[in-house]
Amino acid sequence: MPASESADAGTTFETLWQTIDRGYSFFEYKNIDWNAVYQSYRPQINNNMTDREFFSKCAEMLQLLKDGHVNLRAGFSTSYYHDFYLNFPANFNKEIIDRNYLRGFEVTGPLYHTVLSGNIGYIYYGSFATPFDDDQLDVVLARFNSIAGLKGIIFDVRNNFGGDPANAYRFFKRIATQNTLLYKTKYKNGPGHNDFSAEQESIIEPTTDKIKYTGKIVVLTNRKCYSACNFFVAGCKAFSQIKIVGDQTGGGGGQPTGFELPNGWSVNFSGSITSLPNGFIIENGVLPDIAVALSPSDEAVGIDTIIERAKTLF
Repeated sequence: MPASESADAGTTFETLWQTIDRGYSFFEYKNIDWNAVYQSYRPQINNNMTDREFFSKCAEMLQLLKDGHVNLRAGFSTSYYHDFYLNFPANFNKEIIDRNYLRGFEVTGPLYHTVLSGNIGYIYYGSFATPFDDDQLDVVLARFNSIAGLKGIIFDVRNNFGGDPANAYRFFKRIATQNTLLYKTKYKNGPGHNDFSAEQESIIEPTTDKIKYTGKIVVLTNRKCYSACNFFVAGCKAFSQIKIVGDQTGGGGGQPTGFELPNGWSVNFSGSITSLPNGFIIENGVLPDIAVALSPSDEAVGIDTIIERAKTLF
């Protein structure tokens, strides 16, 4: 079926390119010449292409943005950019976690928690798309607060592709002792590549009526920490009691924005820029405080190198 059934390919391509040109936030940061991209791809588009041929060519063009928040969506397919983690070590083995670290675990909502050897708490949270509420967080924190001599908590968010940042804010409220600036965000507000709003601050106010946790925390990361998880790890940088251990996160530092194209397809793209208080832009990931890789020799015998290194920090 030709791509011209509802709107011709040329018109749809022009709209797609222009929508990204006016709304995408990271052209300057990523040093992308979007006009040159147009000159390269526009001659490849014609109205005799099938839907799949046209989709493939548009998706190929969008891959040049190197952004996991950029997706082209048609009824038969959705494009994704995966190279933010595909070209890096996994640094995570869920079977090792299940077999050797989550023994005697409890599950409270999406939070898997236990106490590791050395009297260290451990939480695994696999997706910010699965929310935990305040009552569930009360259960987990009350458990750890009740353990005499607990040295601290390991909060493992490896392989967490994101979801709703509100879950991160809910957690931060429990550990904050004062109003804390996490990061700053500016939003695209005009057609120029540098048309942005003034920066808006994300500030956490400590909770006063819920269970708090005041001890040390080590957060474990890898390249599959993306989007809302990337924001969570970025926010962790604001708290002196938190250390981040593992690999750099995968990134995803722009708020996804959607637009419907003339042929009924839709495109999502990043429409903002978030940076740490020191100005570091988090789009390509957040660096750990201590870089640790999962050792193949450890993995072969069921040891998680990153967890074991984290345990030495308490």
